[in-house]
Amino acid sequence: MNGWLLAAGGIAAATTVIHVAAGGRSIVRPLLTGPLPAEPKRTLHAVWHLVTADLVFSSVVLLALAFAAAPSTALVLFIAAQYVAYAVVFLIITLAADRPRPLLQLPQWMLLLPVGALALIGTL
Repeated sequence: MNGWLLAAGGIAAATTVIHVAAGGRSIVRPLLTGPLPAEPKRTLHAVWHLVTADLVFSSVVLLALAFAAAPSTALVLFIAAQYVAYAVVFLIITLAADRPRPLLQLPQWMLLLPVGALALIGTL
């Protein structure tokens, strides 16, 4: 068993649950009831569900690879790169905001970055 991948998969799974539960309530519902025109609203709604699918699949794969006799390094690196890229996007957007305590405005990076880092370490 690879403990690094198990930890990455566990945090990824927790992130998925938070995304669905808290994000659905605080992001998706206001988005769907907001004043945006139908086309961008539906596109953003679809993107939300694409992210949900990505989080689910990557969580399951990381957890499965944690117990694999010889986990695929390329697959782990791909998932690690995704999570690091997602974290960087959230950091750039939140740091560009002209608000106090910007790192807490969009805290998603705090869950995404550890998944990427742990997965990366799990390949060493």
